[in-house]
Order: sequence, then C-alpha cells, then structure tokens
Amino acid sequence: MLDIAEELHRWVEQGRDFAVATVVAVGGSAPRQPGAALAVDSDGTAIGSVSGGCVEGAVYELCQQALEDGESVLERFGYSDEDAFAVGLTCGGVIDILVTPVRSCDPVRTVFTAALEAAAQGQAAALARIVSGPGELVGRALVVCPEDPSGHGGFGAHPELDRTIAAEAGAFLDAGRTGTLEIGEQGSRCGAPLTVLVESSVPPPRMIVFGAIDFASALVRIGKFLGYRVTVCDARPVFATEARFPEADEIVVEWPHQYLERTEVDARTVLCVLTHDAKFDVPLLRLALRLPVAYVGAMGSRRTHLDRNERLREVGVTELELARLRSPIGLDLGARTPEETALSIAAEIVAARRGGSGVSLTGAHTPIHHDGTSVPARRIGSVA
Repeated sequence: MLDIAEELHRWVEQGRDFAVATVVAVGGSAPRQPGAALAVDSDGTAIGSVSGGCVEGAVYELCQQALEDGESVLERFGYSDEDAFAVGLTCGGVIDILVTPVRSCDPVRTVFTAALEAAAQGQAAALARIVSGPGELVGRALVVCPEDPSGHGGFGAHPELDRTIAAEAGAFLDAGRTGTLEIGEQGSRCGAPLTVLVESSVPPPRMIVFGAIDFASALVRIGKFLGYRVTVCDARPVFATEARFPEADEIVVEWPHQYLERTEVDARTVLCVLTHDAKFDVPLLRLALRLPVAYVGAMGSRRTHLDRNERLREVGVTELELARLRSPIGLDLGARTPEETALSIAAEIVAARRGGSGVSLTGAHTPIHHDGTSVPARRIGSVA
C-alpha cells in the first residue's frame, strides 16, 4: 500500500473513504510483489495495481464491496483456464490479496494516515497488518517509525502481541524489507496463529554520479526514472551546473573522493564513476571499493580499465576489493549514444540489485523474477 502513499495521502487529506487491496503473498510467476496495492474510493476512482491487469476488475469489485460492508477480506487468485469467464492470472502464478476498508468511521484510518503521511514525505515507516487469523483481528494495523519504535495503533488483543510485532516491524524497516511473518495471538507461539504483513517505506536510495559529462546527463534521467535520489559530483564548476543537469536532486562541485568521504551512503547506494581520469578515479575508487555500498562502476575502455587497476593496486587496493568493481561499466548492449550507455549502466545496476544474470530471457531457463526485497513468511523464534 505504501507504494501509492502519495496519492492515498491526498485522499485522506480530502476526507475520502476508500478501500485498499494489497498483495500479501505471491507464488510462481506473479506479476507484482507483496506490498503492491490498488485502491478504490467511494466515487469509484481507482489508483495503483495488484496484478498488472489480470485480476484488476475482480479486485476493484472486492474493494467496492468492502466499502459497503466494512469488512476486510483475504482473497486468493490463481491460474485457471477451465472456465472462459473465470478470473485468474494468465502468467500461472498465485497471489493472495487483502482488501481493507479505510472509512472515516474505521479505527484503522488513523494508523493508515500516520503511515501514509510518513511515506508520502519520504520518511521511513513500517506498516504491520494482520492478514489472516481470528476474524476480529484481520485488517488491524500498527505503524512503526524510527522515532516511535513502540508503534502507533495496535491490535486490541494480547499486549505482548503489539510489542512483538512492533519489534519485528522495526527489524523489517531497518532492512528496508516487505514481507510476512507468522506469530501466535499472544505474541509468541501461544494462541491462534496469525499472519502479519509488514510493508516498509524507506527514503529513496542514492545514486551518485561522478563526472559531469554528457553521459552523466542521460544517467541522471534514467536514475530518476528508477527511483533514485541522484547527485552529480565534479571538481570542475564550469561543467557541474544546474543548467546541464536540471533533473539532478543535488549538484556538488568538489573533488570526488573528498565528497565521498563526507557524504552518507548505505547498502542501497550506487556509485557511478564516469570521469575516466586517473587523478579523479584512483583516490575515489580506493575509497569507494571499501564502502558497504550496493554497486561501484567505472567508465573507460578496456585499456583504461587495466591501467586503472594497476594504479589502484599501487595505492593498496586488494584483489578482493578490485573484484567489486564493475568496469568497463554497464552490460554489453552495443551501446553508442549517451542514452544507450545510460540504459546499459542502469541494466547492470538492476541485475546486481535483483540477482539477474543479464542474459537474454529468450531460450533461457532461469527465473524471470529475482526479487530480493521481500521475504517469505516465517515464524517468530525460527531462523529466517
């Protein structure tokens, strides 16, 4: 649901009643992952998607029904070709969808409002909802933020349940993950079993592009398209300008390695070094390859790559550290133009993030989706 937080938050501010359908679990080649949502307001306006089109009509009707009767419902959709009129996933997967009414009279509205407001403002928040278990608990929710780790809202059952789920949701939030967990009604293995969906919304990951060249301009655009917060850094003020990079979130005029020393990065950050000039690249990559970031790529010919590697070895970079470097940067697409090159770099970043091979899907026998951002259901007390 938090994937459409900005639009839903506007609905809340406008006082609209709505129902939201959220993907809870998937199996097989399902088109959307847990957390994907479709919402329908009382006027019939719809936003979002849960299946890329396969079952949207049926889910739309479930949302309308939930608005009328005020009850949450968990529905499973799978593949079916026995009946020409049956609603199913043509891809052959299975998805479980929780539909929850969010009306002005529903207690869950205040919890949803807190989660949507945080997510819409780009702040970290985790929304935990009971998706299966005793009927009176299904759909109840709790939101956890870094400044409020004990959670806002609750489930109105055993007090230990709120504490345990708040702690688990905080762990999901720390990892930026969305997924499900199983827990007893009393917060442990005791009581009726519950399945809880935890959706995490975290600030967008960073892409830092070093080198204010024409290829960087194209990479900034595709980085924004992929949802990154993009910074361009170059020591040359004549090139690092807003006029050249109007879509960048931030432009920094500073020596690249000095900026990287002082800026904040994390395990989702990607670093793209496009300067292909040793006086910039060597001190920058020496630092970058020792940071816990998701991706480090450097532009240059194969000759430049070999020369740069030798220079890095001379300043103490180890072979293990060098193995992290994606160079020459990007996948082999035969790219020529800045836009094609940016696409090649972005494709490599996505493949690294999702565990893809980068080979053509035609004739391959590998999974289409390699999604590491969601986690399967697990039981409290078990090893994840």
